[in-house]
Amino acid sequence: MVTSDIVRIGDIIDNAGPAARIAIYRAPDLGTTGTLPVAQIVNTLRTHQVIGVDTRDLREISVTRQARNFELSDIEQALARALERRNGLGDAANINVTFDRSPGDVRLDAANSGALNPVAVRYEPRTTRFDVTFEISNETGVAPAKLRFTGTAIETVEAAVLTRGVERNEVLKSSDVMVERRPKAEVGADVLTRDRAVGMQARRQIRAGQALKGADVAKPDLVQRDQGVTLIYDAVGLHLTVLGKALENGTEGDVVNVVNLQSKRTISGVVVGRGRVAIVVAQRQEIAQPVSQQDEQPKLQDKVSDSTSAIGAAPAAAATSLANASARAAAKPE
Repeated sequence: MVTSDIVRIGDIIDNAGPAARIAIYRAPDLGTTGTLPVAQIVNTLRTHQVIGVDTRDLREISVTRQARNFELSDIEQALARALERRNGLGDAANINVTFDRSPGDVRLDAANSGALNPVAVRYEPRTTRFDVTFEISNETGVAPAKLRFTGTAIETVEAAVLTRGVERNEVLKSSDVMVERRPKAEVGADVLTRDRAVGMQARRQIRAGQALKGADVAKPDLVQRDQGVTLIYDAVGLHLTVLGKALENGTEGDVVNVVNLQSKRTISGVVVGRGRVAIVVAQRQEIAQPVSQQDEQPKLQDKVSDSTSAIGAAPAAAATSLANASARAAAKPE
């Protein structure tokens, strides 16, 4: 194993004494290994008055030259860090670089142990071109090595991309969406992630391969026009359901008009689930007054009648609720 560009006697022979620093061969290229026949080495050593070498029956020896290796990924990461937040670029993790000429893996002398230190950085956002020079310090004190790279750099973001074309109002399934990194300038700031896209409903026809934006999708309709729905009315101690027909589409939280199929009245309600619409009726403010047990039942009947008439409930439903309310009133201690 050698660290310089020459092989000395001391690199291949132990206890060579004063002859150890005599150069005898050129070292292999950085990071590579070469072989030498032992007989050739012995003849070379004799010319320098080194004799009596125990070859241990070896036929050849291998010589490897140490090197400092920079893989392509190391260089790309160093460039991204150097360009981070420069002239409109974002975080280093989102910067993608393309070289004018791929440097491949770079090998330097092993003595260059310093980090890739950017000493000259230029970036033009209009053309996306960069020109960056790095210095790598040398532990022997000689001038640092320099590496220069040119090319283009763009900021990318993770985008939800359709794997197939979808039609208007179609709900996106997990298999319909994949993740790709796309140029931020191309997709814009409102591009959707995969988690935000799956389960949403397409507002329009969208082709395969298109990155999804917030304006492309909406929450799926839980109620659709002319669909049969369940009207729900909840109050303290009272739960009523009536069949209805939606007059318009609506997603969760939307207020929609619905026809009560029993009373034929059109009322408004809030979509709370698939095919379910809740009716909200304003509560009347009443001043609590002491009443006798005999007076309580007629008042409970009035309240139930008001509540059921708000959604046009059938008399049978009101009677059932009244019976329940009367039972609770009878159980109340005086």
